[in-house]
Amino acid sequence: MTDILTDRLENKAAAPGDIGGMFAEFMGAFEEFKRTNDTRIVELEKRGTTDALTEEKLGRLNHVLDSAKAAIDRLTLERNRPQLEAGRPHDQDEYKDAFAGYIKRGEEKALSIGSNADGGYLVPSETEADILGRLAAISPIRAIASVRQVSSTVYKKPVALTGPAVGWVAETAARPQTASQTIDLIDFPTAELYAMPAATSAFLDDAAVDVGQWIADEVNAAFAEQETTAFVAGNGTNKPKGFLAEDQVAEASWAWDKIGYLATGVSGDWPASNKSDVLIDLVYALKAGYRQNASWVMNRKTQGAVRKFKDADGNYLWQPASAAGGKATLMGFDLVEAEDMPDIAAAATPIAFGDFRRGYLVVDRQGVNVLRDPFSAKPYVLFYTTKRVGGGVQDFDAIKLLKFAVS
Repeated sequence: MTDILTDRLENKAAAPGDIGGMFAEFMGAFEEFKRTNDTRIVELEKRGTTDALTEEKLGRLNHVLDSAKAAIDRLTLERNRPQLEAGRPHDQDEYKDAFAGYIKRGEEKALSIGSNADGGYLVPSETEADILGRLAAISPIRAIASVRQVSSTVYKKPVALTGPAVGWVAETAARPQTASQTIDLIDFPTAELYAMPAATSAFLDDAAVDVGQWIADEVNAAFAEQETTAFVAGNGTNKPKGFLAEDQVAEASWAWDKIGYLATGVSGDWPASNKSDVLIDLVYALKAGYRQNASWVMNRKTQGAVRKFKDADGNYLWQPASAAGGKATLMGFDLVEAEDMPDIAAAATPIAFGDFRRGYLVVDRQGVNVLRDPFSAKPYVLFYTTKRVGGGVQDFDAIKLLKFAVS
């Protein structure tokens, strides 16, 4: 049955635009996954162990679900991709034409307005918007974080740690002076992120080539991969600082500028019984004001583990998206898959839960710069493409972690 499902999903993936068919097959695979996991649970209850074939089938179904979701997301992204220059021949402007001439032939006339002091030229605004838009679609942390565009290299954000003191008084009583609120200033420096796509002269000479679309296609995957790694675990040196790189303390000892965690009580594993209870505890470790827009963040292997969990009524806590292009949910909250999250291991924090829009800030400096290099890798032409991006935690109370440790 698993092989048939896999073959069907691969065939659907090969059929352009057949997202509906792929999603139907995905839901069928999830139903088969639930039946197989139910069999595994019965085997555990009866014999205290599971059949190796059942475990193998469950693992293969997990892989099928992950692969199908990735394929559906990819097709959805392709379908939603905006058209640039080639799709709007009547909406050309002088700068876009000049930029295309620079990319194709190295012509620099009429480009001085977009020049960079360090060399190279700014891409047209439509291309920059397409790059940022697709980064939000394929970079999981950017998609759920706050994003701010700035024109300087450092964004400074004041944060009120405590509000002014207030109190009740009688109508004619004296009003004692209240304490001032406490303000913290957080710096978000931007660092240079680069990609260097290459093209042949013959490719660039092709009149049908949309250079704006080509640049966006070439750099987006590279930018998104590097960004996500930094947003999760970056050390803040020449890159954004990830939320897992912040100091972590047990939730009972939480203080500003630290990320609170709950421990599973077992080193490198879930609790021996009632495994999903620690997920419930993590949800309610987050204050009510943050839970409304909270998301889970974990990698594919961790998601495969929580996919097997049920509530007291036998309902699966993990549920697939209700439509193609949507997010799976865990206990009713969106689940975001970020492969840079660690695997389950001793003292690891592979699961994060929080309101990332309030908790994490991505800072984009305006402008994407391209420097044409026809000399370094002949016969190829290199395009040194850069953007400046920063990031870091802006509200340390909005994100909580699950740590696989005794305490």
